[in-house]
Amino acid sequence: MRSQVADDIDAVLKEVAFNADGLVAAIAQQHDTGEVLMMAWMNAEALAETLATRRVCYFSRSRGKLWRKGESSGQTQRLVDLRLDCDGDALLLLVDQTGVACHTGRRSCFYRAARPEGLVEIAAPEVSPDALYRS
Repeated sequence: MRSQVADDIDAVLKEVAFNADGLVAAIAQQHDTGEVLMMAWMNAEALAETLATRRVCYFSRSRGKLWRKGESSGQTQRLVDLRLDCDGDALLLLVDQTGVACHTGRRSCFYRAARPEGLVEIAAPEVSPDALYRS
């Protein structure tokens, strides 16, 4: 017998317009400040796991497998709310970010801004990437 949670997750998955690779863009935003933290990809399995556990899981295209945010760095994302855009081809994840979101040690992956003189870094690392990914 299926649970109501599983049925609810299936109902969400049916509304998502995954691309030809079976992926959908997912933008993570800090729920209380509105700060855009990062953009990554989700497949149906990552999205279902995220909805079931409320711990954000992405799909790593470079590794070809699920990527549970913070599994190696400790910089986790707890899902507060999930929103689907009007076309069904992009997700907005409102999250509670623990630590930094970017692998460069910055709070946000969007730390470069276009200026007349070119791209300018507008945020310094808060933690060393080496410290984030110590084996």
